[in-house]
Amino acid sequence: MNTYYPKTGDVQEKWYVVDAKGEVLGRLASRVAAILRGKNLPTFHPAVDPQAHVIVLNADKVILTGRKLQQKTYSSHSGYPGGYKEATAQELFNRKPTEVLRHAIKGMLPKGTLGATMLTHVRIYTDDKHTHQAQKPEVVSITKKRA
Repeated sequence: MNTYYPKTGDVQEKWYVVDAKGEVLGRLASRVAAILRGKNLPTFHPAVDPQAHVIVLNADKVILTGRKLQQKTYSSHSGYPGGYKEATAQELFNRKPTEVLRHAIKGMLPKGTLGATMLTHVRIYTDDKHTHQAQKPEVVSITKKRA
């Protein structure tokens, strides 16, 4: 008996569309990261890129709960003396609303080259239009509907 190991040639490219309007940032980011990793597929393997592409629409309408807009900080350093920069979530959200979501998704992906490759498969837009109709993306609902 052999263990199945998916090869990169066996994996089919698949596109998904997610609407972020009214969604909580962390819940949305964890769902998108799970799709990018391929955890929704029966052939999931942690070391294989499933070639899943996610299109996120309305990224500027995502919700941060509590006082995260004022208290959460994003920091970076250029490597040069005096190159430390820090911004609150509100400042970054006003300047680049897509970067808040991209940073949250990046933190939930594997570290290293596999995670960096998966992050390139995310397309984030601030409105409800995208230019990827030719790929025939499948619409994914993030919130669970209660019966």
